[in-house]
Amino acid sequence: MRAYRDGGNAIDAAIAAAAVLTVVYPHNVSLGGDLVALIRTPNGVVRCVNASGWAAGGADVVGLRAKHGRQLPATGVDTVTLPGGVRGWAALRRFGARLAWAGCLEPAEHLARSGAPVALSLAAHLGDAQNAALFASTDFAEVFRPEGRDLRAGDPLIQPALAETFAALRQRGPDDFYDGSLAARTVAYLRSQGSAVTTADFERFQPEVVAPLSIDFDGLRVHSSPPNTQGFVLLRTLRAMAESGIRHPLGAGLAAFLRICLHGNMLRDKYLADPRYGGVDAPALVAGGLDQSAEFGGLPPGPSPIPRGDTVGIAAADDDGYAVSLIQSVFGAFGSGLVDPVTGVLFHNRGTGFSLDPASPNVIAPRKRPAHTLTPVMTTRDGVLSHVLSTMGGQGQPQILGQVLLRAMGGATAEEAVSAARAIVGAQVDGATAESVTIEQDLSERAKSALAAARVEPLVVPSHTDHMGHANVVFVDGDGTMAAASDPRSDGSAATDRY
Repeated sequence: MRAYRDGGNAIDAAIAAAAVLTVVYPHNVSLGGDLVALIRTPNGVVRCVNASGWAAGGADVVGLRAKHGRQLPATGVDTVTLPGGVRGWAALRRFGARLAWAGCLEPAEHLARSGAPVALSLAAHLGDAQNAALFASTDFAEVFRPEGRDLRAGDPLIQPALAETFAALRQRGPDDFYDGSLAARTVAYLRSQGSAVTTADFERFQPEVVAPLSIDFDGLRVHSSPPNTQGFVLLRTLRAMAESGIRHPLGAGLAAFLRICLHGNMLRDKYLADPRYGGVDAPALVAGGLDQSAEFGGLPPGPSPIPRGDTVGIAAADDDGYAVSLIQSVFGAFGSGLVDPVTGVLFHNRGTGFSLDPASPNVIAPRKRPAHTLTPVMTTRDGVLSHVLSTMGGQGQPQILGQVLLRAMGGATAEEAVSAARAIVGAQVDGATAESVTIEQDLSERAKSALAAARVEPLVVPSHTDHMGHANVVFVDGDGTMAAASDPRSDGSAATDRY
């Protein structure tokens, strides 16, 4: 809101918010992570900015198999791909940002230097036993366990090294992160940890700006990001649902809706990869009807830990016709766990999304991008903005966004749409498998009955649990009136204002 009141537009607001989140929400997002966004400009054109980073030019799949076996680890230097987020911000700015670059980053620098109160979700992740091993690193512990003291909700999180990095970015611009002194330091740090990344990898990286994937659905044009992201899963779900004539997909038709989602997940896991390396047919992935062979599975016999943390989703729009759905991430909680003590930058672990299977289209290769979960979404009606949708939620992002959108189209307010109970198929929470269904306990009785009739035994989690996603949205009425809402599962907030 400060960015708007300073004369900025939705681009400035989204970048300012994203920068602040890299300071105050480091379990989900950092300067050392990726970005994928949709942007709509006042002329009605929607574009996708894909700033997901690639593997090192010297990535050695044979060596990684010898070191790690069948799959990459969840944390550590071998999971670090090049961070694309900062150049993603720069790419977004070229669509018409109004505020100076330095001004957009000033709040983030201030909060890193003076401290921000630890959010509830951050406190929970710092105390999560699944993340305890990260504190074995002195560099990680110095930031997140200062002077050996556990940080609790409300305690100040002070990051002086990160503040200096923001000061350098404000002074020298975003390219310094890729071909300046910050880049030189980052490469030196990562190589000291055993990474194969080089200065050339950073210098040559540029985000892709491409047309989104889009379909027509019940009077709306629904836009999402193309591969290497999983945006196609949402679009094919909506298309297949319409073609199959499913009624009440979040009630009596829930099992059929989730079966389509399950089949989309299966296609994603089998085919999703970086299309620059061939073999990814996005239109074919979007097309297709209801596949009855996609069968739900039962619950596993033992625990199956799911990586925690993930992503942030920002939705912004303004009266001039700009709109942004921005998704930014470190992937698992605190990403790779690597924090450069000089720059304060925490690096993501998005590389763990690569396969080591030589038969997989997603097998790691030099300067290849991994299959990505980030899924920004936007809808228009006759070229006019209707919805800006964003969420975290890992593999479940398309399903979360689909349920929010379907509720909105059924008449729900923005707040009602993001607050309603969710059901997600796939490995979403601890104890879930790729074929199992997780539901929040306050899911409607009609929906629960539909699952029971389909012989689905769901895993039931508490209402508004963190792991079922943080959706943030802007809805626009036909007269241009905007409403915004932030998920009660998150620490976020929403606001609308005339400026």
